[in-house]
Amino acid sequence: MLPMSAIAYQTLTSGAEVLEADGHGPKVMRLATGDFLKLFRRKHLISSEAFRPYAQRFADNACALSALGVPVPEIVGVYRLSSPKRTAVRYKGLPGITLRQAMNSVAPPQRRDLANRFGQLLAQLHEAGVYFRSLHLGNVLLLPDLRLGLIDFADMRLERKRLSLWKRRRNLKHMQRYEEDRRWLFEENIDDLKRGYKEISDQEEFFDE
Repeated sequence: MLPMSAIAYQTLTSGAEVLEADGHGPKVMRLATGDFLKLFRRKHLISSEAFRPYAQRFADNACALSALGVPVPEIVGVYRLSSPKRTAVRYKGLPGITLRQAMNSVAPPQRRDLANRFGQLLAQLHEAGVYFRSLHLGNVLLLPDLRLGLIDFADMRLERKRLSLWKRRRNLKHMQRYEEDRRWLFEENIDDLKRGYKEISDQEEFFDE
């Protein structure tokens, strides 16, 4: 993680477009170069952010996912800012649209195919020991070559063995909090989701529990 001065930060973000912000300032910016800068704020005095900053987790997780063959943004650099007090990761974005946008814009036969593809991706992650707690259709991208990529994975964890059935169920339960995701995946196209999952994993029985 490289230090970045206030002046260097101001220079880097000159002309940047703020894509996401909260009451504390920008969270994601598109830089004039076309790269993205994602900023992380330490929310509590005592926090794991102090020992393993989220910006570094983001970069490490990108490396781990890439090693698994999952398309992810290309990391350019990881920084600790002096002002504002943030950590940040700079990366090159992936082309494409979110899977939620894709599901919303295609006909039912194409939705079935996308549900099948997502089932394959989900099984690939679970079998590799990837626990992506906040996985949903908004942080999965459909790329121009029809592969599925991942974004916004700072809270992902990579375990030493494939995920337990309990964690797989928990992952599915979290996704069902989003109304559109629940309808498209777990109601209208559940059979296609299961079929895709079963192509990769022999642990698909947890869907029915």
